[in-house]
Amino acid sequence: MALRTVCASALRTGADLGVNNARTIATTAFLCIRRAPLGKMPNEDVDVENLESVEKYRSYTRYLRQAKEVDNKPAWWKTFRSYVEAADPEHGAERVDIGLSYYRPSRTKEVKERKQVVKQNKKNVELERAARLCTLKIPLERVQEAWEKSSGPFQIKRVADHYGVFRDLFPMSCFLPQVPLRVGYGQDKSRQVYYGNRLTPTEAASVPQISFDAEEGSMWTLLLTCPDEHLLDNEAEYIHWLVGNIPGGAVQAGEELCHYLPPFPAKGTGFHRYIYVLFKQEGHIDFQEDVRPLPCHSLVDRTFKTVDFYRKHQDNMTPAGLAFFQSQWDESVTNTFHDTLDMREPVFEFIRPPVYHPPQVKYPHGQPLRYLDRYRGGKEHTFGIY
Repeated sequence: MALRTVCASALRTGADLGVNNARTIATTAFLCIRRAPLGKMPNEDVDVENLESVEKYRSYTRYLRQAKEVDNKPAWWKTFRSYVEAADPEHGAERVDIGLSYYRPSRTKEVKERKQVVKQNKKNVELERAARLCTLKIPLERVQEAWEKSSGPFQIKRVADHYGVFRDLFPMSCFLPQVPLRVGYGQDKSRQVYYGNRLTPTEAASVPQISFDAEEGSMWTLLLTCPDEHLLDNEAEYIHWLVGNIPGGAVQAGEELCHYLPPFPAKGTGFHRYIYVLFKQEGHIDFQEDVRPLPCHSLVDRTFKTVDFYRKHQDNMTPAGLAFFQSQWDESVTNTFHDTLDMREPVFEFIRPPVYHPPQVKYPHGQPLRYLDRYRGGKEHTFGIY
């Protein structure tokens, strides 16, 4: 009786499974019929059942020539990205350059200076001997300086585009960071901010040391913002530091509009971008509307939009420098939420609770031989080791 019941259940399950599979196949076929291809499929004219009738190339040259002709012909499967991008109204729109004017140096002057340097190096006996003996050392500071004056700004702009800095801070705009911005944390500046490197919130807990090349009598504005940190609005930012009317390169002598707040990326949200933007001012600017209360420990007061700030003062300032780093949660973020911001820490990931074990009994009954293993500590045993 039991065997008959099991067989009947198996047959019923198999029949139901066949019906479900048939329904699935019918549904899939119906969906495929509804979604027709956008155009002629590749190799649609080839008769698969009669491959002998297909024309042979007979030579590699002829095959290469026909392959190039087919590759140059427009096809919908090669331009599918254009169909997707056509739905984006901002795609293909030319971005506005809001940075400082870039003047390309004279090529003739560069070649003349390079020839002069080569001529002087050939006359240097010690330099020739060091190069021949493979003992020539070039200071990294000189390499860094030459890179900043040549291709550095263009490469920084390319990296910023890759990280979406201009897209999130200056929509439909960009700029060439022509002023090198050097940001270092710690007393010895051992933890530098470059262009997308990783720093922990603990390393960036204190005010950094800022330096940049500035003419005498010039005015600057320094901004530190995070476009990934806002807890309520995906389009808004949290401002971490804002200093305006900086005379020359002395950041400490500027007007601190919003005091420094360490990074606080919420747990479970991954890496956040913390972006330094340096603006060059045309003169002294009245920042009364942008001043935050001191101390500013309210996230509402720190809600910020870089594009709105720039549009307000775009007649008097121009973005000129850029540097940014990435950071994710560590233990110091909890202290920032609790002690500085005076709020509960948001957590965006599941924290698995510890495994529950019932109270240990002295004489367990009906338990396996490894009953005591669940009550052992996690430390490695040292007894019996000599």
